[in-house]
Amino acid sequence: MALVVLLLVGLLMTGGAYAVFTTNSTASAEEYTAQDVEEGEKLFVTNCATCHGMNAEGTENGPGLVGVGAAAVDFQVGTGRMPLQMSGPQAQVKTPQFSEEQISQMSAYVASLGPGPAVPEDEYLDASQGDPAAGGGLFRTNCAMCHNVVGSGGALTRGKYAPNLSEVSEKHLYEAMQTGPQNMPIFNDANLTPEQKRDVIAYVREVSEQPSAGGAKLGSLGPVAEGLFIWFFGLAAVIGITVWLSARSK
Repeated sequence: MALVVLLLVGLLMTGGAYAVFTTNSTASAEEYTAQDVEEGEKLFVTNCATCHGMNAEGTENGPGLVGVGAAAVDFQVGTGRMPLQMSGPQAQVKTPQFSEEQISQMSAYVASLGPGPAVPEDEYLDASQGDPAAGGGLFRTNCAMCHNVVGSGGALTRGKYAPNLSEVSEKHLYEAMQTGPQNMPIFNDANLTPEQKRDVIAYVREVSEQPSAGGAKLGSLGPVAEGLFIWFFGLAAVIGITVWLSARSK
């Protein structure tokens, strides 16, 4: 009996701790009106149910969406990734097919299916209130291995890639960290607090807007691009000068 009681206490403490850490980042249909949910369901059935199921339970063509939250819908639909343009290793960014109101309504419907990450509040999207230095440290630790140290993106395996972050909006940057789209890990509030996410956004904005003091950025891909530039153009220049000198000597 003592072991059973100890096990139950452990489960209660674990569940309570999880609830505490996730409460601030979850949203349900209570944050939206009944009309938003109703209109969102109509849009979902018309545009999304083919892949995700009539009740968002998922099919062989798409994952279930119960519990993904409003933030996931806002990111995927707001960046044009959904609905998919074509099947492939990764959803392509394109012009959104829906208005902001429609995206909000679809977010409301999916949020009504189960609690999940909410669309971030404006106070956490103001890059001017963040600390770029602290955000730089967090970015280099958690993001640079895929997105490059200045957020320029890079190739991954099997045709996948980490996108360039320079033109991604503050809201979508936050939602990407919060929901972990594509191959990206999830950074919930227990991993990165809302303030830390804002610091990361401040860093991305700063490095994206900085002018290149060294001339052409060459994609900001680092020494590989610079080395290739020197190898091809520098070597071509050396060969050209050698041929020219040889011709003059004759």
